[in-house]
Amino acid sequence: RADKGVDLLKNVGVQAIVGPQTSTQAKFLARLGNKSSVPIISFSADCPSRSGLTPYFIRTAWNDSSQAEAIASLVQKHNWREVVPVFEDDDTNTKFIPDLVDALKQVNTRVSYRCKIHPSATDDAMKTAISNLRQNWTSVFVVRMSHALALKFFQLAKEEGMMGQGFVWITAYGLTDIFDVVGSLALDVMQGVLGVKPHVQDTVKLQNFTQRWHSKYRLENPGTSLSEPTVSGLYAYDTIWALASAAENATYVNLDFGPSVTKNGSTDFDRIDTSKAAEKLRGALLKTKFSGMSGIFRIEDTQLVSSNYKIINIIGQDRREVGFWTPNFGISGSLNMKSDINTIIWPGDNKTLPRGWLLPRNKNLTIGVPANPGFGQFVKYEGGPEDKGFCIKVFDEVVANLPYQVPYTYRGFNDGKGNSNGTYDELIYKLYLKV
Repeated sequence: RADKGVDLLKNVGVQAIVGPQTSTQAKFLARLGNKSSVPIISFSADCPSRSGLTPYFIRTAWNDSSQAEAIASLVQKHNWREVVPVFEDDDTNTKFIPDLVDALKQVNTRVSYRCKIHPSATDDAMKTAISNLRQNWTSVFVVRMSHALALKFFQLAKEEGMMGQGFVWITAYGLTDIFDVVGSLALDVMQGVLGVKPHVQDTVKLQNFTQRWHSKYRLENPGTSLSEPTVSGLYAYDTIWALASAAENATYVNLDFGPSVTKNGSTDFDRIDTSKAAEKLRGALLKTKFSGMSGIFRIEDTQLVSSNYKIINIIGQDRREVGFWTPNFGISGSLNMKSDINTIIWPGDNKTLPRGWLLPRNKNLTIGVPANPGFGQFVKYEGGPEDKGFCIKVFDEVVANLPYQVPYTYRGFNDGKGNSNGTYDELIYKLYLKV
């Protein structure tokens, strides 16, 4: 709460605040930190917009810019040329979506449409949004929402037939944690989904921590479905460790808030003092580097340096690791060299790579068939299923083997007496006229 932040700074005299969980909270507290020289540290809030950043807001979590690059590389690897972001319409995405669009532009992929879902959207509103998605040719979607909203969205998407063959769904972190938090409810409706999440090296230290975490968490939360600490939880642990280390290195001192230049201001915000000790603590925190539970903890440009991401694929009740993204090798099956990623099972239990586009619902492809007397062995149009000829058979066979359904009908280009209604050039001109 905003008033709690003011109270901590004005009356308690804290020299660091850890905890804003949303971009809205982070944006306000960052202003307080900027005024008081007190670092505001978050291990879960997404970055505020570029204009909302201050030197005193320190984000000890994954870097949205590098995550956008990872998703763009995944899109580029599969040659998808158009992507639709589907995201919660709040401060959470004010920086991530522009970063994602910029990264996609770098790999020549268009974002022609953005689907915003209001945090309190009703089922009917979400169905309308899903229906609008289905009316577009693009079938590749990048999703970033809160867990509760995403679960409802994917349930409705499945009901609307959009979790089947031909579709591609990529979840950004921290939505990817939904499988740890919600469990089978999410797994059941998100089959074939790809998820991007920070890669955490499995070390003996992490294994020991996980065992201790299991014992304590299950004791305090009986019946929980959370199977392991989330990456956000590991960031939280490393954040507190880093702050404690910085306090030791800064030779932490007692309250030293100096008088505010606006001591007689009209609001509590105006009367917040500044702290030299907090400024010193911030400097020590920015220099802190150690091997934590989530990996190497090092802050650069007031954000935790994020380097590697892993890509998971939802298959049955499993979250299968299919590859990684690294700055050196892009999308690869290995962290240390360029190699093929594992086979991905796409929505609809399909191993065939989706093309990235689908014929919109209720659309029908019309095929112009020229009248060609004397060459019936190639094309013979008779206005029904009896249409035949080598060209007709080849076309039918090709469409039948596509990894998605294309409804189509033949239309004769003739004068009703078996003769052509014009030249081939005139038939092709009908394409331009969208006839």
